[in-house]
Amino acid sequence: MNFRLFPRVHNRAPHAFAIALLAVVFALPGLAPAPARAQLSIEITGASEQRVPVAIADFGGETTLARALTSVVKNDLEMSGLFRLVEPGGTVFTENTAVDYGDWKNRGADALVAGSLGRTADGRLEARFRLHDINRQIALGGAAYVTAAPQLRVAGHRIADYIYEKLTGEKGIFSTRIAFVLKSAGRYRLQIADADGQNVQTALVSNEPLMSPAWSPEGSRLAYVSFENKKPIVFVHSLATGGRQVVANFKGSNSAPAWSPDGQRLAVVLSRDGHSQIYTISANGSAPQRLTSSAGIDTEPHYSADGAYIYFTSDRGGSPQIYRVGANGGAVERITFEGGQNMTPRPSPDGKSLAFITSRNGRFQLALMDLASRQTRILSSAGQGESPSFAPNGRVIVLASEAGGRGVLTTLATDGRNAQRLSVTSGDVREPAWGPFPR
Repeated sequence: MNFRLFPRVHNRAPHAFAIALLAVVFALPGLAPAPARAQLSIEITGASEQRVPVAIADFGGETTLARALTSVVKNDLEMSGLFRLVEPGGTVFTENTAVDYGDWKNRGADALVAGSLGRTADGRLEARFRLHDINRQIALGGAAYVTAAPQLRVAGHRIADYIYEKLTGEKGIFSTRIAFVLKSAGRYRLQIADADGQNVQTALVSNEPLMSPAWSPEGSRLAYVSFENKKPIVFVHSLATGGRQVVANFKGSNSAPAWSPDGQRLAVVLSRDGHSQIYTISANGSAPQRLTSSAGIDTEPHYSADGAYIYFTSDRGGSPQIYRVGANGGAVERITFEGGQNMTPRPSPDGKSLAFITSRNGRFQLALMDLASRQTRILSSAGQGESPSFAPNGRVIVLASEAGGRGVLTTLATDGRNAQRLSVTSGDVREPAWGPFPR
């Protein structure tokens, strides 16, 4: 893979996570279910060596739906790589069942989840559960989620998030979503899937390339680049209504949108004044401000978590390397020095690390830099990698790679473990972007 500067058009898809009562968010309008052939499947190729043993008892209540709910919770926790599922023995436990802590300890469980699925007075589903600490012989808490049958998976993800946070102290990412571009049968689809790769929905279909999807901080909008007007133009798309707005259609190319943390501005790459350079614009496309001026090509901007800097890729020094500039302009600082090429910088949500793609010994790999010490670790060791994107808790990264001659998505933990491949049965998948925590 060579350093690719926008525009990048290929004959394949573009490369470029006491009981409280809560209402579960319903599926967003404006998104159409994708065809079954586009469903993502997951192949787990590694996991953490030390995993917490957790028993998820079959939920009581409506048998078929309860089993489906239990399955979502189990799959989420197992996919995280931090938990080992303990066989509950097929016995149904509810949130009100008395717990024999000694028995569950003998089975090897450190935690137990028990719950039920019932109906509210208006006919909706109510998932109730309780989480138990087996070693301390106490209940850690629980919750209730009200939903409709088509959104039952959302309740499962919320339950898994609750369990994850109680047992690890970190927010779970199972209720988050991943956007990506799928090329299939000569058409491009901007798609969104749950963090487990299921429940794929289509936001936009185009005969022309789509690329660079970027989530707004509140998760209700996607910025992306479309070639539908025979040139790269940046759009902002409302997921609730399906409506969209052109925000960058200047002379030349308009590419690589990235949101500021407050959602008020976008960093973009414009060639309106000659070479591709970094600009910012307001979220409605007004007030463009040029941040960089170089004889090279500056591209792939991304804001730091605190909004103070914009990291970007530039060949101003002869080879593609990563730099940063103040969000309002100023001096440019070079960040990477090791490796023949370094590109696609993605600061972590906590602002402490920087993920990027590096070329070393002719191989393109995912790297992670500690920004305080500037020490870098290689996380991936197989094949090509492109477009890394952090999960909002900063523990997992999704990136595009290749398998069998087509694009697939891979996730792995920031310690390099628990690699998982999210693949589509038919099509070429590129440009992943992990969405924020739901609000």
